[in-house]
Amino acid sequence: MIKLIDILENKTLVPRRSKEERVKNYNIALQKKTQQYIKDGGKGSLNLRNTPITSLPNNLTKVGGDLRLHKTEITSLPDNLKVEGSIDLSYTPITSLPNNLQVGGGIDLRSSTITSLPNNLQVGGNLNLTSTSITSLPDNLKVGGSLYLYNTPLSGKYSKEEIKKMIEDKGGEVKGRIHI
Repeated sequence: MIKLIDILENKTLVPRRSKEERVKNYNIALQKKTQQYIKDGGKGSLNLRNTPITSLPNNLTKVGGDLRLHKTEITSLPDNLKVEGSIDLSYTPITSLPNNLQVGGGIDLRSSTITSLPNNLQVGGNLNLTSTSITSLPDNLKVGGSLYLYNTPLSGKYSKEEIKKMIEDKGGEVKGRIHI
């Protein structure tokens, strides 16, 4: 038992677990949470935002709600992933999205390190590429909402009309507005 007098005399307390051990245990808990989510059939949203997660298991093929990975260390998503809601990958080090990614809602990639998008990308809602290094848009890009290109190489080089024509010439469409 710690005595109040020891605390008052500024004697240092030794933590029960080291920082490394706490981080390791936290990562194990995140893996268990994700595996339980998969085992439960991918129902509802999967919220891993602000965690140290770097990847998702390859057997994660369905997210029934939103996939929240904001401010994580995620570098990739599993192939053939279907997300019925939206994906938040803002402020992550992700550089590309997998082929065959299906998203019912929007994709937020703002301030991520994304450098390319897969061909045939279909996004049911908004596609936010604000403050990214995207220099080109993929073939057959379909965006059900708006396309946000603030502070990108594309917004500095092309007008809204030129970007719209570029998308349409590649077989794609943006149903909402294009914001540069």
